[in-house]
Amino acid sequence: MSELDTLIQLLAKLPGLGPRSARRAALHLIKRREALMAPLAAALTRAAQAMRNCSVCGNLDTIEPCAICRDGERDGTICVVEDLADLWALERTGAYRGRYHVLSGTLSALDGVGPEDLTIGALLARVKPGQEVILALNATVEGQTTAHYIADRLAGSGIKLTRLAQGVPVGGELDYLDDGTLTAALAARRAL
Repeated sequence: MSELDTLIQLLAKLPGLGPRSARRAALHLIKRREALMAPLAAALTRAAQAMRNCSVCGNLDTIEPCAICRDGERDGTICVVEDLADLWALERTGAYRGRYHVLSGTLSALDGVGPEDLTIGALLARVKPGQEVILALNATVEGQTTAHYIADRLAGSGIKLTRLAQGVPVGGELDYLDDGTLTAALAARRAL
């Protein structure tokens, strides 16, 4: 197999890139070898060597603990998320100024993922009575199962447990929403 074929196959493994897109990306990189391909290869090498998961929260950073855990301006709440993409999405909003805990997945009997496969034990060891824990897990069966499991484990510990609101998204039109979203929105309605 040639170097070009190897490059195309590796690019095709990236999310959102199929074989045709990977081929176009590979050709683009080769055409801009000096300006793009060489710096990209160097950046990938540096990132592979420097990036690590934070031992406190599970975030990805080049320092230990991560910049979020080291930030003294953040409050004591802990927002529990499924993966790094969820943490980054919440950080992008700038609306949350607490700390995080990355579970690295959700409970799934079908996939054989149990509590010992996630960082639930580390979460339970981190939290203190009086602290707020926000469950920011996806509204999937696995996410809800995981949220219920964590809630059961934290019951009676003096932890203030909350979850993200669910329902009609900002800018959403009722006619385009699924039944589950509408049901959750009705159940979580509040006074004006």
